[in-house]
Amino acid sequence: MSKAAELAKIGEAVTSGQIGGRRNLAYNGAMLVSQRSTSVTGIGAASGFFTLDRFNIAAANTAGRLTMAQVAITDLPGFTKCLKLSCTTADASIAAGELLMLHQMLEGQDLQQLKKGTSDAEKVTVSFYVKANAAATYTFELADHDSTRKNSIEFSVTTGWTRVILTFDGDTTDAIDNDNTVGLQMFLWLHAGSTYTGGSHTDNVWHTTVNQTVGDNNTSFFDATSRTLFITGFQVEVGSVATPFEHRSFGEELALCQRYYHFSGFPKIVPGQDQADGSLTDYEGQIMSWTAGGSNRHMTSYSFPTTMRSNPTVVMYGANDGTSARSSPYNSSTQQTVSDYYNESTNGLHGYFTCSSDTTGQRFFLEADCEL
Repeated sequence: MSKAAELAKIGEAVTSGQIGGRRNLAYNGAMLVSQRSTSVTGIGAASGFFTLDRFNIAAANTAGRLTMAQVAITDLPGFTKCLKLSCTTADASIAAGELLMLHQMLEGQDLQQLKKGTSDAEKVTVSFYVKANAAATYTFELADHDSTRKNSIEFSVTTGWTRVILTFDGDTTDAIDNDNTVGLQMFLWLHAGSTYTGGSHTDNVWHTTVNQTVGDNNTSFFDATSRTLFITGFQVEVGSVATPFEHRSFGEELALCQRYYHFSGFPKIVPGQDQADGSLTDYEGQIMSWTAGGSNRHMTSYSFPTTMRSNPTVVMYGANDGTSARSSPYNSSTQQTVSDYYNESTNGLHGYFTCSSDTTGQRFFLEADCEL
């Protein structure tokens, strides 16, 4: 792009209001927050959130497996962390319904400025830095969760960091609901069967046909165990210009992620995995309770660090071994089975729970999840 063209683009962004205030609609774009774990292996049998906050792996019907990790980087100035995917089990025989996607979802109430479903619908520009062990072609998709409309564009990956910039036309059909449920889904397609590739794909066209979703040239991430993919600097903004990545502080990014998921003992304690200082029995992040009189009942009150999207699903984890639905008495390694805890709200957990035995005070870690 010539300097004059670049200045013209910047001028367009300024006059449209794109520059100024918060620009990035996406979460955790610099890959700084990973409350659950920093590395998980054997992914592919089921979908879920495994490592980096707000980035979900969707997988179905494939024998392929991968490792998902948050890793440090030193070869991309301005960024210190990235998401790394590594194929560990290949799947070269692709059945029709197979899929593998990395995706993030956004609330409808945060997307009304897109003006989707009106004659003034705005363009959306998605950008991210990416590299791989070898050249590849993948597909990025926007999908309106409140209708069946979708739009996807192919992009190329090389062995060095490049910034991918994809501008999607505004969609004048079907508005996004103004609520706290899923409004827009964003999918990075890594592996797909003919259910999604069997049609005639055209970049940047809003449509409702599933088999036209994935580009004709899409690489299968599961074609060899040598496949890797590194991503950081993920940004989604209104307008036709990819502005410089909007860096947010770690504290601000963590708070944004905790609207959807929170673990009191960040990073999450799992069975067999000690805290950074080597002991599960230390008190960092633990929640305390006190006896509430008879029948092994206990009372606890815990406020979440930020208001969550909706009333979360709450799970207690034993302070000594990280086992779910457990707690432990003070100054004891004995694990107690927990049941009947309740009164969770978007602001915290307040109420009673019961233990299998022991009426002394208890300690535990708490997980609250209300992901989209």
